[in-house]
Amino acid sequence: MTTVEPLGAVRERVLATLRQDIIGGRLRPGDRLVEREVAERFGVSRVPAREAIRALLAEGFVTFETPRRAVVRTLTRTDVTELYELREALEVYAAGLAAERARRGDLAQLEELLDRAARATREGDDETIADINSLFHDRLLAMAGNGLLIGVMQPVDGRLRWLTRRNEAWSQQLDEHRQLYDAVAAGDPERARAVALGHVRTNYRSTVRHLFGDDTGTGTDTDTDTDTEH
Repeated sequence: MTTVEPLGAVRERVLATLRQDIIGGRLRPGDRLVEREVAERFGVSRVPAREAIRALLAEGFVTFETPRRAVVRTLTRTDVTELYELREALEVYAAGLAAERARRGDLAQLEELLDRAARATREGDDETIADINSLFHDRLLAMAGNGLLIGVMQPVDGRLRWLTRRNEAWSQQLDEHRQLYDAVAAGDPERARAVALGHVRTNYRSTVRHLFGDDTGTGTDTDTDTDTEH
């Protein structure tokens, strides 16, 4: 007997792939998302294709130039600044909580991710590095043990990953992640917050420079000397 995939599952499958295409750069700012073409690509009806595109709108990945014309969004400097201001507030707080609440198993998982990131950095595997770095931050957020904090981050997490994948100072970023791990492993919340704050702010500068050609911005303090990313 043939199993029919539920409409909701179809929508989520289409949505997840399109979201990853945008984050990974296979769909670029300004590229069109045509309902008919999306449906044909995935071999589905127009309903889940339409719903997936509208979900991307709600997540901030696309915009509608006309009622029928959706394009991948081009982020403005204000968009970037606001995202990093939110990231600074939440990730710095989460780093402090992680240092207070980390368990041995949590630290072992972070060590494994750092080892994998180091190996991917040596091999120059940009996509794998970016994926592992996202997992590192996800793990830290989970270690904070605050479900509400995770819930607040989820709606903007995809857009932050979209931004951070554009930068490639992988060795420097690995060093900062190691510093963050050391602070968390030492159970030092003050140092963990300080390292996380510097990490977010240098990432902000690097992102602004990559997107707009300079590292000046508004709203987020950029008084740091190094450049790195997520």
